[in-house]
Amino acid sequence: MQTATEQPGLRERKRADTHARIHQAALALFARQGFEATTLDDIAIAAGVSRRSLFHYFGSKEDIVLSTKAGLGELIEAAVARRPADEPLLAMAEHALTDMAGDFQGPEARALARLIHDTPALKAGDHAKYEMLEHRLAAALAAQKRLPPDDLQARVVATTAIGVLRMATETWLASDDDAGPEVHGKAAFMALRAAAKA
Repeated sequence: MQTATEQPGLRERKRADTHARIHQAALALFARQGFEATTLDDIAIAAGVSRRSLFHYFGSKEDIVLSTKAGLGELIEAAVARRPADEPLLAMAEHALTDMAGDFQGPEARALARLIHDTPALKAGDHAKYEMLEHRLAAALAAQKRLPPDDLQARVVATTAIGVLRMATETWLASDDDAGPEVHGKAAFMALRAAAKA
């Protein structure tokens, strides 16, 4: 018999399991039949939930895909917090982002990134998140360096670093090699440093 204290934990696990099942079913359908051709009814049937239940978890097909990036801000903050406080700002941003990018490996991560890149509705939503990431990175850099929250150098570095991240993602998707996104990110930062010295 479940106790009162155990029930919320069980509910949360069931909710997390259903969320993951819907997400996985949707991505499999998008890969097989395309984003536009896949309906919410298709996803609900594949996930074994009602359409009404699906809407308790996601408001749209776009939400299902973009929810994968919902925790990026926290990942960036955690990556910055692991950097030495005496590291120069640009190096701190570079290493934090390339370390984080190392977690996005393999064909599934690439297929998801390509789906977002190639679908206009998803690409627009994805780009809207980059401004939020710039703010989160700037605040994390300032905190790690013990600078004021609105420090101009931290903001400039964050804006530049997120721009490099976007460009490195484009390069990664355009390449036909097996290198992960962090390799393309490191190359982009090297190009930035070379341009700054020119």
